[in-house]
Amino acid sequence: MAPRSDDNGAGEAREAGATTGVRLRVLMEPRHGARYDEILALALAVEEAGFDAFFRSDHLFGVDPEDRAFRPTDCWTTIGGLARDTRRVRLGALMGAATFRHPGLLANIVASADEMSGGRVELGLGTGWYEREHEAFGIPFPPTARERFDRFEEQLAIIKGLWTVPEDDTAGFSFDGVHWQVKNNHAPPRPTQSPHPPILIGGSGPKRTPALAARYADEFNTALGDDDAVRERHERFSRACEAIGRDPAEARRSSVVPVACGTTEDEVDRRAEIIGSDFMRRHAAIGSPELVTERIAALAALGADTVYLHIYDIHDLDHIALIGAEVLPHTASMKVGAP
Repeated sequence: MAPRSDDNGAGEAREAGATTGVRLRVLMEPRHGARYDEILALALAVEEAGFDAFFRSDHLFGVDPEDRAFRPTDCWTTIGGLARDTRRVRLGALMGAATFRHPGLLANIVASADEMSGGRVELGLGTGWYEREHEAFGIPFPPTARERFDRFEEQLAIIKGLWTVPEDDTAGFSFDGVHWQVKNNHAPPRPTQSPHPPILIGGSGPKRTPALAARYADEFNTALGDDDAVRERHERFSRACEAIGRDPAEARRSSVVPVACGTTEDEVDRRAEIIGSDFMRRHAAIGSPELVTERIAALAALGADTVYLHIYDIHDLDHIALIGAEVLPHTASMKVGAP
């Protein structure tokens, strides 16, 4: 299977302003966790329905830390399994927790999964935020947001450095940071994709998030939000790119939308109930395929060339099939506005 290297950026497609076509992806975040066979079944349904990618969250607990029915799985272990058990769909994490894995190890894990998939893996990474799940699994949690961002920044530098150090560099890769040190790595991990798997960074942070995305990201994700919030996050990212001399059009832009789609009122209500929190419901597309299509088009008009549909009921494969049949065909012709 040949590696794909055409997903790393939006590049010249944005230079003339509005472009055409939105990549539609599925983001899995099950309310009560999942076993691998359940995750695989959903990923295969996503692939069969024609979606561009299947992503999963990177959590060891659910929204309710007291949920005794939650079944945790390791994000990258399952992505490695999916790399062998799927054939076309791209795979990744949105967003992985930088606190869970040492940067050198994570660089190697992702490169291994990339090779296993034939070059279909993407790395979404964030600072990590869910303190309770760290406590429950004995994972150190830096006490301040500043330290988490400092560690995150060093981690990005190490991962990208290991992936891109020239093969003829006799000194190898080294990094001397406050939190992480790497000394003379002469055998760094080599991903299948060139120059490396796409790196996704995003969120609502007003300063360091867009600054780090401008420096390291192939895709900036605006996360959840209303139109004004999404527009403002796009603008912050563009300004952060311009501040370091990067063309803001180089990076892909993406957004997330929880979805409960149905052809009847009962179907919509049943799927909406599983979304759970009021916050998620406020930003969700709940209704007919036409309504979901309109929400994706609205995000595209704001500058998103990629949209992740946040799915909570991993057993409802008919939901995936419906969106694939009734929504996905319209996304290829959607106009993507200049952010």
